[in-house]
Amino acid sequence: MADFILRKLVVQIEEIHHDGGPAPAQPRLRGAVMAVVKNPFAGRYEPELQGAMENLKPLGLQMTDHLIRAMGGRDGIDAYGKGAIVGAAGELEHGALWHVPGGYAMRERLGESRAIVPSSKKLGPMGASIDIPIGHINAAYVRGHFDAMSVAVPDGPKPDEIVFVLVMAKGPRIHSRMGGLEVAQVKGEDGLR
Repeated sequence: MADFILRKLVVQIEEIHHDGGPAPAQPRLRGAVMAVVKNPFAGRYEPELQGAMENLKPLGLQMTDHLIRAMGGRDGIDAYGKGAIVGAAGELEHGALWHVPGGYAMRERLGESRAIVPSSKKLGPMGASIDIPIGHINAAYVRGHFDAMSVAVPDGPKPDEIVFVLVMAKGPRIHSRMGGLEVAQVKGEDGLR
């Protein structure tokens, strides 16, 4: 059993009031929660990693609950994304451990959510930033929700750590006007439209 010891949680909330043009009726919220954890596979090659995803499920739920609270509750959250920054003593595949526990935790807590959870991962030093892609929770083709949030932890990841990230948003980009599928047109049957 892999042990991902939590060193710290970091929450980042963005309240976007303006992006040129008229001010929106209400600001858009984007939020991220980052968990800095010990990488139990750092410094060695482990041929079997998939079993460790199960150990990360409680962390995914804890982070999801934390972020939903920080964003003022579940109401209005309609976009999400996830990612990981792996410290230098690890490998990119250690960040891929986050696919199931991060994505399914958000799906469980957010209710109906059919679209794939966009994801990114990278190796990086302490303070490395990562752009987490964001997409609509029920329809991947909603262009107004195509976005990314840049996040970083100043003192993480250390070489033997991983920073796991979850991102959520309320609403489309400010002044979204690129056409395509609109939220009102979402059928939510297949995760695409």
